Amino acid sequence: MTTIRRFEMSDLFKFNNINLDVLTETYNMPFYLQYFSNWPEYFSVAVAPKSNGSPDGDLMAYVLGKSEGRDKLWHGHVSAVTVAPPYRRLGLAKTLMEDVESISTHVYNAFFVDLFVRASNSLAINMYEKFGYVRYRRVLGYYAGEDPEDAFDMRKALPRDAKKESVVPLDHPVMPEDLEW
Repeated sequence: MTTIRRFEMSDLFKFNNINLDVLTETYNMPFYLQYFSNWPEYFSVAVAPKSNGSPDGDLMAYVLGKSEGRDKLWHGHVSAVTVAPPYRRLGLAKTLMEDVESISTHVYNAFFVDLFVRASNSLAINMYEKFGYVRYRRVLGYYAGEDPEDAFDMRKALPRDAKKESVVPLDHPVMPEDLEW
């Protein structure tokens, strides 16, 4: 049976099988350590059942998040949620996202959860929409590099935002330097 648990430091040496996906943003070690030290409750992994005599099951997926903002922009943010290819379509991303939403609601009393996704990643966009997220705004050139790409800032209102003001889509794109956080 799959286990969802909090990230442990030794997991840093076990999640390459998840990060090898071309659509997964891979960060440097200090980035992961910053999240682990500041928001450990938002850093979870899905672990496969032990097999073939191995002492630990394979890591199947992880989510990396944080809380940030002020006033009505106080929110949970998903920096990464990714599932290793052999474990996709099992509901792991949904389970991990629900964990972030629960922490954002019950621990941080946030107004919404947001995330950024490549505008070309239609599979992920459709998945997030099924989870109740909306395309709040387009961020021009958010993903830098040789071939810059736009992102969608997707949001899901939480119970604190009863009127769902935080998810009313903007009618114009923004630049990365215009982002609040």
